Amino acid sequence: MARIFDLHIHTTKGSSDSNLSPEDLILEAERLGLRGLCITEHSGPWDPHEFRRFADRHNVVLVRAMEVETDMGHMLAFGMDTYQPGFHKAELLSKASKATGGFVITAHPFRAVFSRPKFNRPLLYKSVDDVLPEQPEDALDHPVFKLVNAVEVANGGTVAEENGFAMKVASALKLPATGGSDAHSVHGLGLFVTAFRDEINNEEEFLAALHAGAFYPAVGLRTGNLQPYAA
Repeated sequence: MARIFDLHIHTTKGSSDSNLSPEDLILEAERLGLRGLCITEHSGPWDPHEFRRFADRHNVVLVRAMEVETDMGHMLAFGMDTYQPGFHKAELLSKASKATGGFVITAHPFRAVFSRPKFNRPLLYKSVDDVLPEQPEDALDHPVFKLVNAVEVANGGTVAEENGFAMKVASALKLPATGGSDAHSVHGLGLFVTAFRDEINNEEEFLAALHAGAFYPAVGLRTGNLQPYAA
């Protein structure tokens, strides 16, 4: 049986734009049957001692992580103890992650490529001189894909066309693909998830499972019809 994790979650504890309290997160996760929760705060990981006290009170596997805004878009960083100066540079974040055995995922890489507001540029193509991709092959040479371990292809805050585009790019590059809700409230939790083959009981086993690559993005948990995500 697959072990279901939501790899992308924000709470009121470390993300100012979230309405999801840690306590409500646990209650909704238990209702949905989620095995694991990755708390990827915008401000950096929780204090490790506080996080451990919180995690020890619950049966669900809790993973301490962060979402970092870099010069190549947002990245989910796992296995990193703290936010360090310079992590806003994707290359430095990737280098630090590799040095510590961490795992980095490019988050919602094509958000706003097709649905962008009139005056906003997509995060991966911020320069006015950047040519926006129209077909998946147009995006394959973007340097971000040489810096990350995986691509988030199913994101709850991203439109279907952009999620599907990310899936096609990841497939063409043969990069692992993940799913995460990007939840900021109870209503979004579990919208997209990542299903793991192996048993995962703690953060260390979670990180090992990421590196093993035995996972896939999935959809349908909230409706009781879980299945692999397909573009």
